[in-house]
Parts: sequence; C-alpha cells; structure tokens
Amino acid sequence: MPKTKKNSQKEGEQKAPLEPKVTRFKSNKERVKTLLSQFKKDDRVLILIWADPDSMASALAMKRLIRPRVSEVTIAHVNEIRRLNNLAMIKLLKIPLVKWRQVKANEYTKKILVDSQPSHNAEFQKLKFDVVIDHHPLTNGWDAPFIDIRPEYGATSSMMTEYLRTLKIKPSVVLATALIYGIKTDTNNFEKECTIQDVLCFQYLFKRMNRHLLHKIEASDIRRSELKYFRRAFEEVKVRKQRLFSHVGKVPNPDILVVIADFFNHVHEIGWVFISGEYRDRLVIIIRCDGYRKDAGKLAQRVFGPLGFAGGHREKARAEVPLEKLNHNGNTFSTRSLIRILEKHFRK
Repeated sequence: MPKTKKNSQKEGEQKAPLEPKVTRFKSNKERVKTLLSQFKKDDRVLILIWADPDSMASALAMKRLIRPRVSEVTIAHVNEIRRLNNLAMIKLLKIPLVKWRQVKANEYTKKILVDSQPSHNAEFQKLKFDVVIDHHPLTNGWDAPFIDIRPEYGATSSMMTEYLRTLKIKPSVVLATALIYGIKTDTNNFEKECTIQDVLCFQYLFKRMNRHLLHKIEASDIRRSELKYFRRAFEEVKVRKQRLFSHVGKVPNPDILVVIADFFNHVHEIGWVFISGEYRDRLVIIIRCDGYRKDAGKLAQRVFGPLGFAGGHREKARAEVPLEKLNHNGNTFSTRSLIRILEKHFRK
C-alpha cells in the first residue's frame, strides 16, 4: 500500500472552501495594467454573464476595453432573457449576445466573468475563469488569476466606467447609455447603498448618454399577459409582523417575480417582502427589505444557500432551490410553506 502523506486529509474530513486570492491594488492604473496583462493578441475571449442591465453593460465595457488587444471577444449569457426591460435594452442598444448553449467553451483561450462570481451559478462553476469582476460580496469556492471584487460599489457598471476612464477611452453613446442604466438599476436610482464613485461615474456618463433611448428601455416593464400574476400575488398575500409573503405559483419567467417584489416593497409599514414562484423544477424566491438593520443577502444565504443558490445585497436578494429539496411532504407549495421555511430565522 502507498504511504499516506502526513499532511493528507483524513478520511471523511471535508476540505475547507477555496478562498479567492483578491489583490489589493494601489491605484486604478495598477489595476488596469494588471488586467490587460492577462491577455495576448491571439487570445479568443469569452465573457460570460447572467444577463441583466448591470452585467450586459459591464460586458459591453469589457469588450470595448480588450477588443483592440485580442483576436476575438464573445459575450454569452446563461439565463433566458424574457424581462421586457432587458429585451428592450438588447434591441435598442444592439448588444451582441449569444446563448451559452451555442458556445463551445474550449474554443476560447481566456474566460471572463463580470457582475457575478463562479459560486453564483451552476454553469459558472463548470469553468475556470481568468478574470472575475464583481460588486457582490466575496464568496468562497473559486479562484482566478485576476480578481476585482468591490462590494462597496453599487454597480459593476461603475467599476467598468473607472476602467474606461483610466485608459482615457470615451464611451460611445450606446455604451454610456448602457452603463447609466446598469448603475441606475443596481443602485435602485441611488436609493440603496452605494459610494461616491457610483455618483461620479453616473455624472461622467450622463452627458454622453441618450436619454430618449434610456426612457424607452425603462418604460418597458410588464406584458399584458403578465397581469394575472399580480392578481395571484394579491390573492396570496399574507402579512406577519411587517413581513409580506406571497407565493405566485408557476410562472413562465422568474423576472415577473422581481417586478412584483419591487411593487410590494413600496407598501408602507412593510419591512420585508418575500415573493416566490415555481419556474421549471425550481422554487425562485425574491427578497426585498429597506436594508436598515436588515440584510437580505445574508438572510437568503442562511436560509436557502445550503439548498441551492442564494445571494444578493442588503436591500435585494434572490434564491433558487430545486423543488425536490424542499421536503414539504408532497403537498403543493404555498404561501404558508414559504412562511414556515422563513419564520424560524426571524425568531430571536
């Protein structure tokens, strides 16, 4: 039998999660120089995203940054894009996206992930990324040669705007409009936690963007066919100690749950909003709160992280859990089921 190394892991022991080695840069110039050093002229680069306004704008900016320095750049998305605002953004700004399933990852020499981290999605976990840039809180279980994680920023679009400015690249009208929209959506029009850098980036981009294009994108919210999900949500609403819960049932697109959650988040005297729905074989939970002495992201991780994928910010969070992992004795999932899962996490 081969000898066992002294420092080898004992049988049955679990390895500690891999911790990303995040570099602390002294300046934006150093950060940009280190980023660009990851690429060569003959590189074929894949930028992978979960498509939403911030990630699409950030991917566009990244493409603009590295396009002159590499052979090819492709932006691919792992999710289905059905939310009207996102579809309008893609159409009006002519964002060049391809579906992840149409991409052969092994044909690309470098891979970039923006506005997310590998642990956020099962598809991301399949790849080894060379660059990860994100503004969400740092997670474990992955690593990359270049990592830029700044959770104090309200949007990755702000971070990418700083990259452009450092290289003295003036964004086109389309890119500026995309980045403005990315900042607006992820900072909730600066109503959620952000930094002065987000404000300065917004100010810099404002004079370069097209406000008519932006208005057209922002005005596209809800399809007429989706109004019935609002009715279901209203019928199912239950309030417990300033916490609003509603299970909408099966939905053709989980983005409608986000719209509903944002709507209920305007209700006076409600501190927490929990909206859930069933999409394919998963339960999707959207969480909203005021962020004052509350942390939606941490709550989502604590409750749903062990069962599936969960995360977010203080004010906004999302979780996705395979229905088979929610042992509710074969009964149909309901608003009461949602309350039962969450209520014990509020008890002090």
